[in-house]
Amino acid sequence: MKLLVTGGAGFIGSNFIRYWLANHPDDFIVNLDKLTYAGNLENLKDIEKNPNYKFVQGDICDFELVNGLVSDKLDIIVHFAAESHVDRSVMSSRDFIRTNVEGTMTLLDAAKNNGGVRFHHVSTDEVFGDLSLDGAAFTEKSHYNPRNPYSASKAASDHLVRAYYHTHGLPITISNCSNNYGPYHFPEKMIPLFITNLMENKKVPVYGDGKNVRDWIFVTDHCRGIDFIIQKGKIGQTYCLGGNSEITNIDLTKKILSLMGKGEDMIEYVKDRPGHDLRYAMDYAKAKQELGWEPLLSLHEGLMQTIEWYNDNQAWWQRVKSGEYQEYYEKQYGE
Repeated sequence: MKLLVTGGAGFIGSNFIRYWLANHPDDFIVNLDKLTYAGNLENLKDIEKNPNYKFVQGDICDFELVNGLVSDKLDIIVHFAAESHVDRSVMSSRDFIRTNVEGTMTLLDAAKNNGGVRFHHVSTDEVFGDLSLDGAAFTEKSHYNPRNPYSASKAASDHLVRAYYHTHGLPITISNCSNNYGPYHFPEKMIPLFITNLMENKKVPVYGDGKNVRDWIFVTDHCRGIDFIIQKGKIGQTYCLGGNSEITNIDLTKKILSLMGKGEDMIEYVKDRPGHDLRYAMDYAKAKQELGWEPLLSLHEGLMQTIEWYNDNQAWWQRVKSGEYQEYYEKQYGE
């Protein structure tokens, strides 16, 4: 197959590209990424010379560019590209609407106009809002109830994807996934921020009382889930992918501290963020029953692997934190 992967220089996208080329070595991947602050070509340094891989810098809102890529004998679009950091969406939501809504529509139009190209849309558990501490986990039938600008923009994009299926017959699938973690995770997010801060002997900031609950999935398990959906999923259907690893933020913090040999004096409680959802949890029974997928890595194993990766790749995250990583594109692809 020939795949167009959007946002492939980001955290999950780059892990997906590496996973796909390792497991489907005869396929060809075009990686379209605008290289905003979260896009980092160093994430794919080890495969940039692979003859079955091509990078294109560009904006998913650029219809002429997108249409040209989709018209070139493409089999499937795997759509990761998104503004995704909730805190940034609270400060300013305009970029989230443009990329997550208008960009998704541009890709859908290109898929529709080129004979109905298969479209897999990667979404999030946050579109469902939040759960009480004793509430049942989200399923594919859960009502949408986004509570911050980021999740609202992702909810809108999900609705657009389904609308193109029902209105235009576009062959789509959607996955809603719980919180990812693992190698190449941009260190503004909780787990990589905490790991790298502790390596620098800096404190870790915990919102509020730390009682918010999240379900964590190792990024490779997520990539496997998307693979299973592409290979076996039913057109028009949505699949929830969870990590079976619910934990409060404060307990996760203490677990990371313990694994890294640090004390609880390294915790710094900070003012809670606006619209901070209490709990997310994903029921992946449908994916298990229909696709035979379930997460393989426990949270403990995944954290051990993640800490080891950040320890072994300190130059990578130090360049990200300093901003030097943004020079890599110019050196490799610039004039």
